[in-house]
Amino acid sequence: MSRIYDISMTIEESMQVWKSYAQKKPSITNVQNHEEGKPHESLLTINTHTGTHVDAPLHMIAGGATIETISLERLVGPARVLDLTHVKGSITKEDLVPFAIQSGERLLFKTSSSFTEDFDLEFPFLREDGAHYLADIGVGLVATDALGIERAQAEYPTHRTLMSNDVIIVEGLRLKDVTAGNYTLVIAPLKLTGIDAAPARALLIGD
Repeated sequence: MSRIYDISMTIEESMQVWKSYAQKKPSITNVQNHEEGKPHESLLTINTHTGTHVDAPLHMIAGGATIETISLERLVGPARVLDLTHVKGSITKEDLVPFAIQSGERLLFKTSSSFTEDFDLEFPFLREDGAHYLADIGVGLVATDALGIERAQAEYPTHRTLMSNDVIIVEGLRLKDVTAGNYTLVIAPLKLTGIDAAPARALLIGD
């Protein structure tokens, strides 16, 4: 029987957020409860880039496509987890060449980020040359276990290179318990429209 791996971050008020900014943390507030003689209900306030989420081009490209333009067919199907846990600093073209990446692949980067629930400002990121390499190959999706696919690069060239070449970006996976190899990927972003991203539940199905 196949095993299902939940590779999503748990949404809670204490979760890690970008640079640990207080304003980026989700808020969960009880708005009515049984003590009041009413059904229990909560209000969730959340940034669209919280936890596991799918970026839309609008996030980094003025006038770019919005989240509803990314079809589920692009987010569901065969995928490969790449073990990049040895990489420090940045993931470069040189780091990616040994994987013999093919056009159309969905790639998941397993890095040191999967082993901490605290935001690490020095998280491994995909450097611009790595992004160009993947775009030139024509991969379909790049997902990472960090909260961002890049940092410390002026003008966000990694995001913009991938987005302008129709490569989907997924951030905030949890891959600690997943070994490198081939799986079936299922990513289901919230059904939102007209905006720059959507939180998502992400699963891998494998042996």
